[in-house]
Amino acid sequence: MSSPLATTAAALLGFVVILLWRIREGQTAVTAKKILIPPFGMATGFSMFFVRIFRFPFLWGLAAFFIGALLLAWPLVSTSRLHRVGDQIMMHRSKAFFAVIVVLAIIRLLARNYIGRFITYEQTAGLFFVLAFGMIVRWRVTMYLQYRRLTTV
Repeated sequence: MSSPLATTAAALLGFVVILLWRIREGQTAVTAKKILIPPFGMATGFSMFFVRIFRFPFLWGLAAFFIGALLLAWPLVSTSRLHRVGDQIMMHRSKAFFAVIVVLAIIRLLARNYIGRFITYEQTAGLFFVLAFGMIVRWRVTMYLQYRRLTTV
């Protein structure tokens, strides 16, 4: 069984790794594969729900997905744009992008710690996975549509 301190430390470590990856990723050309592979890779995490302890009511999952997709993805979508540089498509992030990432991480961490008081750690992990999945799907679909507009012109 995990402690709240261990899960918070793991979440912070994951956050730092993702932040460093995003910085590096922003310096290379964007391709359809680079946009679409992360959500597909992340989707494998749904296999956690084969284990009963991670399960929660379907409506909770639906709510988490839509909160992620409609509310929490909005700042990501609004602070990142694709643009053409010669023959390449590059990501242009506003100066606020990394601040948005930090604020979203703090919101998720505080919400996870609060909700974790009422449901098991495993259910909390599953619920916040679904929330994060909603965020990434909306953000990546929006980026892919921008990418298609830029490459079909």
